[in-house]
Formats: sequence, C-alpha cells, structure tokens
Amino acid sequence: MILRIDPGSSAPVYRQIVDGLRVALVNGDLAPGDSLPAVRRLALDIGVHFNTVASAYRELAREGWLHISARGGAQVQRRSLPIAAKPESATHRRRIEELLAHLQANGATPSSLARELRRMAKALEAS
Repeated sequence: MILRIDPGSSAPVYRQIVDGLRVALVNGDLAPGDSLPAVRRLALDIGVHFNTVASAYRELAREGWLHISARGGAQVQRRSLPIAAKPESATHRRRIEELLAHLQANGATPSSLARELRRMAKALEAS
C-alpha cells in the first residue's frame, strides 16, 4: 500500500491519511477483505503518532469502509455508495473550484490542471 504524506502540507496528517485511503478504496486499489496495516505499524511506516492513524481508521469505519478489530487491525468491508442528492452537485462544484484555486495559488498552471481533469474525467466515464 502506497500512502503519501506531505509534512509540509497545510492539510493535517490525519486528513491526508483519510483522503489517501479513501482514494485507494474508491479506485478499487483496496478491495473488500483486504487488511490494512495495524495502526502502530502504519504509524511507524509513515512517521506519525499511532493516535493519528487510529483516528483516520475510525473515520473510515464510521463511513462504512473499514471494520476495525480490537487489536488495532483494520479490514476493508463491502460498502455500497450512497446516491448523491441533486442539491449536492452545487457543493461538489464549489469544493472542486476551491481545490483548483488552492492548487493554482501553490503554482499549478491552468493548462496542467485542465489536462489532469480531462484524464480523470475519462477514467470516471470508463468506470
């Protein structure tokens, strides 16, 4: 499992872990039945406190992605995706616009972002 943590990011490490694992879950890189590293193992691997990893695992468990064992291990469980309500599309657009503005403020060019968005849109349409 490849999980990239950027210590210089404005996003808290806990949020980076949740977001990185969620991407892997949604993309199918982690499938139902797969085991994630134990909390302490992942914490050691990425150089963070084990409570940071435990909090991230708990959030993903609340979302229905993981089953957490008493020993600190986590296993991916089958989850049906909820259907987004129509009013949420405006929220999605706003969040994407905020992300694009953040990326541009940190040096990303509009053309590179447009290329990446087209690539991602093709991948979404193919799935």
